[in-house]
Amino acid sequence: MKEYSNSQISQIIDEYIHNALYRDILKSRYIDGLTYDALAGKYDRTPRQISNIIYKNEKIIFDKLQ
Repeated sequence: MKEYSNSQISQIIDEYIHNALYRDILKSRYIDGLTYDALAGKYDRTPRQISNIIYKNEKIIFDKLQ
């Protein structure tokens, strides 16, 4: 698996994810490494909601990192 820098990931998220909450969640997951349960507590969502947000946006992020 190819390694990406935090700044690369952050830049892609900032550029292509237009919802501020989703940007925060994605950065917390991919840069800070928080688990779904930790993200759910931090953002007052269920782990399932967090999973859906990440799943729906990860393709955008990783397509742009290619």
